Amino acid sequence: MYVGAALAVGLFDRVAPAAVAELRLIGAVLVLLAWHRPGRAAWRGVRLARAALFGLATALMNVAYYEAIARLPLGTTVAIEFVGPVLVAAVASRRFRDFGAVGLAALGVLLIADVRWAGSPEGVLWALGAAAMWAAYVLLGKRVASAGSGIDDLATGFTVAAVVLLPLLLLGGPDAPAAFALANLAPLADPGVIALSVGLGVLSSVVPYVLDQVVLRRVGQARFAVLLALLPATATIVGLVLLAQLPGALEAVGILLVVAAVALRSKDGDEPVPDALPVAGPAGEPPRR
Repeated sequence: MYVGAALAVGLFDRVAPAAVAELRLIGAVLVLLAWHRPGRAAWRGVRLARAALFGLATALMNVAYYEAIARLPLGTTVAIEFVGPVLVAAVASRRFRDFGAVGLAALGVLLIADVRWAGSPEGVLWALGAAAMWAAYVLLGKRVASAGSGIDDLATGFTVAAVVLLPLLLLGGPDAPAAFALANLAPLADPGVIALSVGLGVLSSVVPYVLDQVVLRRVGQARFAVLLALLPATATIVGLVLLAQLPGALEAVGILLVVAAVALRSKDGDEPVPDALPVAGPAGEPPRR
C-alpha cells in the first residue's frame, strides 16, 4: 500500500492529489472487473447500496489521504489518520486499558500535529478527514465482508465511487489552469500516467483491500483495527527509504505512541474466530465443526 503511495507522490507535480486518487480508483475498478465480474444480483437493491457506501467511504478516505501526503510526510499522515481505527477498536469494549489506548493515541496525534500544524495545518486537517473515513471503511467493510461476497461488492462499490468522483479528474496539478478546467485532462493522455494509475490501483487498492475482505470475514472489526498497528511504522519506513522523509524526534515519539495505543487495546468485544468451517452432518442433523 505505501510503496504505491510513494509512487503516487511522484505524480503530484503533474496531477492534483485528488485526481491521482480517482485515477487509482479507476485502475482498481478495471482490474477488479476484469478479474472478478459481479453477477446481476450485485448491481441491485440493498446490496448495491451497501457496496456503494463502502466504495464512497474508501474513495473519500484515499482522496483525503493523498491530499494529506502531498503536504505531510507519509508516516506522519498515517499516524494521524490512524486515530480512526483506534477509536473503532476502543469503542468495542469498556475496559480501562481501552480508554488508556485512546489516550495514548490522542497524545501521539497531538505530538505530531503540534509539530506539523505551523507548517501545514491543511495537511493535518486532511489527515484527520482521512481518519474519519478510515473508521467508516472498517465499519462498512465488516458489513460487506460478513455478507459473504466481499470481492464482488468491492468491484461494484468501487465502480459507483469512480463514476461519482469523475469530476476530480478535472483538477490540475500545481502549474495547471484553474480547478475543473478541461485543459487539466492533458496529462491523462500520457501512457506513463496511465500505467502508473493501473499500478497504483493494483498496489494500493486491489491487493490490500481484497486481503482486508479475507481478514474481515474471519475476525471482528475491533480485532481488525488492532491488526492495523503496523501501518504507521510501515509507512514511516517506506517514506524514509523511498522518499527520504526522516521524522523529527517528537513525530517519531508520536508515531510510536499511536502504535502502542493499538497494541494496548484489549481483545474484549472481538468476535470469536471459528477454528474450522462448519461441515454438513448426516441428513436431519445440524452442521458440525
